[in-house]
Order: sequence, then structure tokens, then C-alpha cells
Amino acid sequence: MKKRIAFHTFGCKLNFSETSSIARDFREDEFEIVDFKEQADVYVINTCSVTGAAEKKCRYTIKQAHRRNPDAKIAVIGCFSELKPNEIAAFEGVDIILGSNNKFQLPQLLLSAERIPLSDESANLLFIPSYSSGDRTRSFVKVQDGCDYFCSYCTIPFARGKSRSGNIAEVLVLVSNVLKEGIKEIILTGVNVGDFGRKNGETFFDLLKELNGINRLQRIRISSIEPNLLTDEIIGFVAQSRNLLPHFHIPLQSGSNKVLELMKRKYKKEVFESRVLKVKELMPDACIAADVIVGFPGETDDDFTDTLNFIEQLPLSYIHVFTYSERPGTKAVDLPFTVDSKTRNYRSQRLHELSEIKKNIFYESNKGRSVNVLFESDNHNGFMHGFTENYIKVKTPYNTVLVNEITDARLKEWDLNFEYSVEIQK
Repeated sequence: MKKRIAFHTFGCKLNFSETSSIARDFREDEFEIVDFKEQADVYVINTCSVTGAAEKKCRYTIKQAHRRNPDAKIAVIGCFSELKPNEIAAFEGVDIILGSNNKFQLPQLLLSAERIPLSDESANLLFIPSYSSGDRTRSFVKVQDGCDYFCSYCTIPFARGKSRSGNIAEVLVLVSNVLKEGIKEIILTGVNVGDFGRKNGETFFDLLKELNGINRLQRIRISSIEPNLLTDEIIGFVAQSRNLLPHFHIPLQSGSNKVLELMKRKYKKEVFESRVLKVKELMPDACIAADVIVGFPGETDDDFTDTLNFIEQLPLSYIHVFTYSERPGTKAVDLPFTVDSKTRNYRSQRLHELSEIKKNIFYESNKGRSVNVLFESDNHNGFMHGFTENYIKVKTPYNTVLVNEITDARLKEWDLNFEYSVEIQK
């Protein structure tokens, strides 16, 4: 009889690509993949440790899985496991603990694993390619892992190791496998994708040029790229590419150069501004999102005001707001002038409000435009959804003919959920 195995993933797109690759390694004649909410023989939890809140969710989910089936084996894998294996080992029901790269050993270890942490520091020197599947329209393709930046607030270099990547030839093989599944869009993911190839004589720009030449690959998104690595060369190439999409996610973290220095970021705010303006110069309709951290140690009211004013005057589409969370082992926890939680929450609220304003402006500027939409297969109360080239979410009455098809449409009106109704162009 097949064992029932369930997967749950926290965190970034990189984690989702890795979970999917691990799931594909389980033999279909031995395992049946079921929903995590069902009773299973094995629960696999791919964890995140980027914030204290992320770790809290991981802890809750471990307990939830054990309650659902006390006899099930529980495998806890990923970044939280890498950083705090002893804490996870204390949870009742946990049988396997694997770190960021050891996680790929799960299929081989599952049947014989003991209830102890398994650790191998050399594993984080390896690059293991992966891609997500199961979604008929899009796939997250892992092209890079780890980070050499050691920003003062971040645990990722400790959890995932140093920056590394495969080579272009390996990525092309991976993409070929994705295309065989009928997928129309890939999202290039990594911890620091712009650092791709640096240690083997290749560049991220080289990779983009090769991918652009694949005729069957209709859509390519870049998940996130550091402003100091987003060159004029890359921006110009995306602007004239037939399949690289006008959608950029550029981490900012603060609009104060003082705070950026405390964070040990690799750029000043002027560099970020120049990248945003260059994108908009060449691609006026491009979607540009940014990450911002509020409440970082030493962030004064004036520093926060600088951030607000800086973002307000830039043509950003929306913001991902993160409230600073102390991470043990990072340099930021030793910085003076801690910001109290009430102030952190207030600043977060202000930025969320600004993000809503930005998103309204961006959506309004696209009203009436003719766009291309890649529609997904899910049926939500009679409607199907998809995304335009510049990442505007749209909806239309469900029609199986449109599933996984890139369709010409015109943007009509959007609702409170920021979902545009469209007129399908025949």
C-alpha cells in the first residue's frame, strides 16, 4: 500500500521550487501526495527563518501535524532546521531534521531516519538546481542559492551558506524539463539572483540572453534583484526582449542612507532611485515593487520620514513592508537605539497605507490598456484569474479554453481586491 505524504512550504519562492523538486523524487508507486490538511503517513514541513513570525508559524505547523496524526513521521527541513536543529528536535513527533541543502536527501533517508538532527556543513557548498511543478502555467526555477552579503539583519547566509549557482548549460536543461510540462512562464529565483555565475565566469546577463533565445519559452520573470546588480545593460535588454517581462522586484529596505549603512547594504538610496527611473524611462508601464524594513535599530523619526518621502516621490507600483525582527547571531541585535514595538507597528501601518496609494495609481494608469494575460486553471466562484505582462491580476468568467493560454485582453475596471475585469479580445 502506498504511503500518504503531505508537504507544507513556508517562505520564499525559492523554497517552493525546492519543495516541488523534493516531492518529484518520491516514487509514485510508493507514495501518494495528499493535501497537508488531510491525515498522512508522512508530513514534510519546509521552513523559513527570515523573521520571528515565520519561525512561530513553523512551530505551530509542526504541532498541528503531530495532532493530526500522532503516528505519522514528521520531517522538518530548510532554513529554520539549519539554524535551530536542537530546538526542533525537542518537538514531539519530529523524526527527521534536515538543513537547507541536506533537505534533498529526504527521499533516501525517510524510511530509516532516526529522530535526531542530521547536519552536514559541506552540503551548503553545493548548488542543487530545482523547479516547481504542479501549477500548469508558471514555474519557479532556482538558478542561484546562498549569499555573500551578510546584511546586519539577515540570517540567510548562515542558513543557506555562501553564494553559488550552477552554470548556464545546467539552467537550460532545467528549463527544457519545465517546458516539457507545458508551462508557459518561468520565474527565475534565488537568494541573490543577480550574483548568478560570478564564481564560474558567467553573469546573470549572460543567462538572460540565453533564455531569451528559447523560442518555446514565452514568459520570463525575474523574482528579485539587488539594485546594485540591476545594470543598465540588463534593464535595456529586458526592455527590448520578446519574453522577459516588464516586472521588477528591487529590494530597498530603507530610504535613509544612514540606515542603509547600519544594515550593511551594498548601495545608497541614489542607486536605487536611478534603477527605478531607468526602468520607467525604457518601460513606462513596468511594475516595480520594493521591500522595505521599518523599525530597524537606530531608525529615528527623521530617518523614517526620509524613507516615506523618498518612496512617495518614486514611481513604485507597491511595497512589501517588513517590521524589523531581531535575529539571534546577526550584527543588528547588538546595535543601540532599539525601536519600540509600538513605533515599529505605526511605521509599518504608514508604509502599508502608502503602498495602497501607489498601487491605486499604478492600476489607474493601466486602465483601458490592451494587455496579454496568462490565465490559470483554478475556478473561484465562477471566475478564473491570470496576470498581465506587468503583473496586474485580472479575472474573467471561467472558460476552460483560456486555461494556460496567453490571451489578448483589455483592462476595464478593478475592484477592492486589486483584480481587474477584462474584455477578451477575439
